[in-house]
Amino acid sequence: MTYVTTERRGGTQIIRYGNPPRGFLCRAGCRELRQAFEACAADPDLRVIVFTGASDAEFIRHFDIAEIIAVGEALASGRVGPEVFEGGDFARLVNGIAKSPKIVIAAINGVCMGGGLELALACDIRVVANRVTQLGLPETRTAVCGGTQRLPGVIGMGRALDMILRGTIVDARRAVEIGLVNEGAEDAVARALEIAHELEILLPEVLAAAKACTRQQSEGALAEGYALEQRAFAQLLQDGPALDVLRAFQAQGADIATFEPPAIT
Repeated sequence: MTYVTTERRGGTQIIRYGNPPRGFLCRAGCRELRQAFEACAADPDLRVIVFTGASDAEFIRHFDIAEIIAVGEALASGRVGPEVFEGGDFARLVNGIAKSPKIVIAAINGVCMGGGLELALACDIRVVANRVTQLGLPETRTAVCGGTQRLPGVIGMGRALDMILRGTIVDARRAVEIGLVNEGAEDAVARALEIAHELEILLPEVLAAAKACTRQQSEGALAEGYALEQRAFAQLLQDGPALDVLRAFQAQGADIATFEPPAIT
């Protein structure tokens, strides 16, 4: 199965991710996203990269729970160690976006939670379709943590802690209000392409310098923080109740937005 398709629009490349029927992010999909991004990043004729969903239902829903459970079981049995998360395709993708001299836009055209929102947070500009009803980091609902590093820099520490700890999910209107996204639009991809056109006519070396200088203050601390988050995620899967909660979620077949974790005794 192919998860990623690309489309060239002048100096802009659109990267679309799709994994029907639910739009989950998976390991193979992460690899394709990373490969597509790295190919774009190496193209000197490209100025802007736009990430979006192949379906209007999802940008990326969240990571595939079945795959997380499989990794958790491998951790619990000792077949792999916490380092399993280090240097993976997803980490390389989001870190590559932040460090790339290209300008990267997230055109959030559907549900965007967990790893999907982490990808969007790594982008330089975020546009959301007005009809989107679910953006968030609901990991704590499934007894793990994620998205802890980039969200505070986008919406502030207070709001980020509230959103992460409570697993809050917001709609497009609220996302604009709190600065989670830069703007809302009827058509997120069309608006992203308009912004891309504005950027294409500017000198690429100027944009690259402006991006690097703006991001420099936070990126150093992010590397250490991201490693800490990966270790915490692995530890919760290995030693905590996360596997039981994740299995309960999978068994219910519920939407994570409405999932009520079982009582842990």
